Amino acid sequence: MRTYLVTGGAGFIGSNYIHYMFRKYDNEIRIINVDKLTYAGNLENLKDVENRDNYTFVRADICDKDAIEKIFAENDIDRVVHFAAESHVDRSIKNPEVFVQTNVLGTAVMLNAAKAAWENADGTFKEGKKFLHVSTDEVYGSLPDDGESYFYETTPYSPHSPYSASKASSDMLVKAYMDTYHFPANITNCSNNYGPFQFPEKLIPLMINNALSGKDLPVYGEGKNIRDWLYVDDHAKGIDMVQEKGKLFETYNIGGHNEKRNIEIVNIIIETLLEILPDDDPRKKNVSKDLIKHVEDRKGHDLRYAIAPDKIREEIGWEPETMFAEGIKKTIKWYLENEEWMKNVTSGAYEKYYESMYSGR
Repeated sequence: MRTYLVTGGAGFIGSNYIHYMFRKYDNEIRIINVDKLTYAGNLENLKDVENRDNYTFVRADICDKDAIEKIFAENDIDRVVHFAAESHVDRSIKNPEVFVQTNVLGTAVMLNAAKAAWENADGTFKEGKKFLHVSTDEVYGSLPDDGESYFYETTPYSPHSPYSASKASSDMLVKAYMDTYHFPANITNCSNNYGPFQFPEKLIPLMINNALSGKDLPVYGEGKNIRDWLYVDDHAKGIDMVQEKGKLFETYNIGGHNEKRNIEIVNIIIETLLEILPDDDPRKKNVSKDLIKHVEDRKGHDLRYAIAPDKIREEIGWEPETMFAEGIKKTIKWYLENEEWMKNVTSGAYEKYYESMYSGR
């Protein structure tokens, strides 16, 4: 039975990946989920797998060298899928050092632990061991609003926020280990994910939750910034395919080919909610485009992200399956059906953070 060590598995993308892997492989694999359980890590995301014999949760910080090395010592880890990261740009602008600590030092700890566990006496590595580092398209910087230029694996890095700079740094660490030690790894850089279990500081769940509550829908600047949206299940499938079919030491960009302006996303959410909600649902009267509130633009706000997933399609056979019109309906329906989940994650510390970020704008 192959054993996967998934870091950040209680977060949005990590938990969806774990669900995907158990749906696909069932009892053929074992998953060890390591998560610090910061504000964005939520074990409720994994309630339906927590009693599986082939699933183990370990609460640990990826920066804790002793804790990570202990996991490798006690388990024969075959694959590492490294999601764990601080990921919100606004938070990185306020507290950049936290992002450097987790995203750079934490990745170094993971690489060193895997290297020590997998390396043979002659400096080669045990057969079948692989480390997959999950990163972002934000490391490439910003594209012009021309609808023609795209990010490729060969695009030079040009990060503009502390978040993207920390992810670029972690990517470079993985590249260095591949080059220096011939360490068996891959890097994936994905576009913006959306879907179930996403913490409501990110655009789509924030707008869904606020619209249902009749709260302002804060849109940075004029809302003309463009993002390439990737349904989270498609991303999980891409990660698995890179692990199974990807060439070692290569980077693969995983993009959705679903470009949308931020203001367009907000309008689509409002229109979809009005379409889906029954007339007798009291939340429907709260939903209105009048809630849209343009706020001061984010510092260093990149204009456009767009990934060309040519390499992963040609070498591995992956391509996005979920178009945005379908994915956004599935996402909104999930949030409507999981109102209790949303209530649980939007209490306490999150509410304080939200007020600190958007009050007075």
